[in-house]
Amino acid sequence: MSTVLAVIPARGGSKGVPAKNLAQVGGVPLVARAVRACLGSRLVTHVVVSTDDAAIAGAARAAGAALGAGDKLHCVQRPPAIAGDTATSESAVLHAMDAHEAIHGGAADAVLLVQCTSPFLTSADIDGVASAVVEDGADTAVTVAPFHAFVWRRTSEVAESPEDAHGVNHDKSYRPRRQDRPEDFLETGAAYAMNAAGFRTHGHRFFGRTALVETDPARVLEIDDQHELARARALAPLLDPAPVPTRADVDAVVLDFDGTQTDDRVLIDADGRELVAVHRGDGLGIAALRRAGLKLLILSTEQNPVVAARARKLNIPVLHGIDRKDLALKEWCEENAVEPERVLYAGNDVNDLPCFGLVGWPVAVASAHDSVRAAARAVTTTPGGAGAIREIAAWLLGPTLNTPTL
Repeated sequence: MSTVLAVIPARGGSKGVPAKNLAQVGGVPLVARAVRACLGSRLVTHVVVSTDDAAIAGAARAAGAALGAGDKLHCVQRPPAIAGDTATSESAVLHAMDAHEAIHGGAADAVLLVQCTSPFLTSADIDGVASAVVEDGADTAVTVAPFHAFVWRRTSEVAESPEDAHGVNHDKSYRPRRQDRPEDFLETGAAYAMNAAGFRTHGHRFFGRTALVETDPARVLEIDDQHELARARALAPLLDPAPVPTRADVDAVVLDFDGTQTDDRVLIDADGRELVAVHRGDGLGIAALRRAGLKLLILSTEQNPVVAARARKLNIPVLHGIDRKDLALKEWCEENAVEPERVLYAGNDVNDLPCFGLVGWPVAVASAHDSVRAAARAVTTTPGGAGAIREIAAWLLGPTLNTPTL
């Protein structure tokens, strides 16, 4: 079997998007998305994350641990000399190759360059470029998408008249139909594969025979600024597979209250007492989660007797009147010996986002704020207060909860 090394360059510095490689899309840091795609490949045998940032290394290791990567994944410290704005990706790949050989005592047959900035890269894309080199004999390979647009370029720096622009891939005097034009391909910037020995010789990613590996144009997006990050977050619910956690993924379930266990409305009587509506199905689901042995907690910003009353009814602990929910959650995890990566946190509004960044399974209810849905790893089909917690319980317990016991 060929040794295929995937290298993920992930610097800590970024001017367009600060801490870009830790930015979350679909509730998952960009570096973790790249790690998952590489570890899901059938051909990649080793993954190296090259970084100068401890937090990025931590996020990469957490992603590997969640997938049981073992010694398949390593993070290497990138030297300052090749960690600046002018450093090339090739320099990071060469350094990672040296580190890999020092760890494993042998050279790779093929090396891949995988970019964190392409959030919708799939394991199939990675296998495509790797296969082109190790199975089909290409020297290099690159992910591309079919491209049919007419490309224009200004003749001068400042276009003062229409004549200052010219067609790059077409003649201005002739506009052939799409089916009559030669097929062009757009380099996606997501994944590259190179014969390892050839890459060491040439020092750049394209040499010899280059194979084009077509990908889905709908998934082509490179994040270089805040607008592209916003687009990626908006597209994630449409382009990401819709994974939901199982009991094997989760040790604890932490629930926001208002808007998650309720519909976010409050009724106030003449004496100023607040009333909310909850869903009986949520109570059934929480009882089932408790019987299944999961640790449970209600965590609410509101200091309200109704929250405490609901927690007593459900027989689960509650922390309410909390200004910094993320700090309270972190302390609760430490006190209960629960790894944050194995916590499911369900919420609905922007004050839940700090907790989303802490846990392994951030979940938004269907009625959540758009920014919360975008940051979630999973989204219920049921709104808050209408049985969303019952739905989450069914994810975790499956037939145990969905099938009546006779």
